[in-house]
Amino acid sequence: MKKNHMRLAFDSRSENESFARVTVSAFLSQLNPTIEELNDVKTAVSEAVTNSIVHGYRRSFGDVVIDASLTDDGEIELMISDEGCGIEDVEQAMTPFFTSQPEMERAGMGFAVMQTFMDEVRVTSQVGVGTGVWMRKKITGA
Repeated sequence: MKKNHMRLAFDSRSENESFARVTVSAFLSQLNPTIEELNDVKTAVSEAVTNSIVHGYRRSFGDVVIDASLTDDGEIELMISDEGCGIEDVEQAMTPFFTSQPEMERAGMGFAVMQTFMDEVRVTSQVGVGTGVWMRKKITGA
């Protein structure tokens, strides 16, 4: 059961990554997270938003959308989505150290970082349509 919900849409510009992270952390503060939980969620949001900007839109622009819900069970659920180029092989993209843009010296650890800091991460994508990253984390301070 959802306790509260927010939606944020912003341009896929790298300078908006910190805006997204801070906005989600302010919303999450309603659950009284620990500093560690807050940092975990902020890091996962940063990685997902950066993936949308760098890999989804590459050198073009579009919207990145964050839907965040707080549940009665003390969880945060996030969906970070874009209408970028999409991912051809999600399983391969989620493999640590894989990057679709090695020329940019990307580490290929974005999904691994999200999986480390969140309780659950699911990725859906369609080439030419976009990508959605769904994440969930139980907040013990709730």
